Amino acid sequence: MATTKKASAKTKGLEDLFLDGLKDIYYAEKKILKALPKMAKNADDEQVTAAFEKHLAETEGQVERLEEVFEILGAPARGKTCPAIDGILEEGSEILDEYKGSTSLDAGLVGAAQAVEHYEIARYGTLIAWATTLGKDNVVELLNATLEEEKATDEALTSLGEGGVNDRAAELQAA
Repeated sequence: MATTKKASAKTKGLEDLFLDGLKDIYYAEKKILKALPKMAKNADDEQVTAAFEKHLAETEGQVERLEEVFEILGAPARGKTCPAIDGILEEGSEILDEYKGSTSLDAGLVGAAQAVEHYEIARYGTLIAWATTLGKDNVVELLNATLEEEKATDEALTSLGEGGVNDRAAELQAA
């Protein structure tokens, strides 16, 4: 059994960590809701635009699911600043600014969106594991529904990249 290096008067436990994680992903989802319309509007490829618009609708549902989780837990649906998602979204914004009008913009947007998805997949996977450990089976199903959507979005983005967005960027750049 592992021992801890420090003990404090108020020891925070897995329950606290779980709630902080929920606040983190809630903040992230709300920030993503603001970023997706801009990404959809600026994409050149219709399929990329459609993928971002589809994910926007899914993200709205994911926010609602998180609000339901907070309600089940008897906690206010409140975000906690997440420097990780802020940084990932800032990188996406830089791609948008630096590659606007470039043949590589869509490939860059798809890559930036995948970075967001990978963060979300990691966060939801962790929250599901913690909820399971804490016996919060009533929220595992809600979190798992979102995790499956995030995985599907990541796969769709991979297909867009491999299905031509990356090749078109390379071909047009070489021309």
